[in-house]
Amino acid sequence: MAIRFEDLPPQVQNQLRQLQQLQQQLELTIQQRMQIDIKLKETENALEELSKLKENAPIYKNIGNLIIKADREKLIKELQEDKETLEIRKKSLEGQESKLKEKIEELQSKLQEALKK
Repeated sequence: MAIRFEDLPPQVQNQLRQLQQLQQQLELTIQQRMQIDIKLKETENALEELSKLKENAPIYKNIGNLIIKADREKLIKELQEDKETLEIRKKSLEGQESKLKEKIEELQSKLQEALKK
């Protein structure tokens, strides 16, 4: 026997809408974190490759549709700063993800209790 959404009390309907919104926010947060993970890995790989090169090896970097010669030390510093920024962003997203999961679990519990009545 299925329960129709319209037959539920207004409070339960509201909680279900909130749950749906929280789940959507969680999905977006997870997607953002995954994108940050990819960028972080790319940055770490670039730093690793730079460390393998000889000191006087020419280095080039992409800027839009251009590839230009880059200063090794400036590029390393730029990549390290990017890495730090990405790590901070990742931690922030992980915190948001954790809080959203807690809220979802809490709301699911409330809904289960309300539907038992």
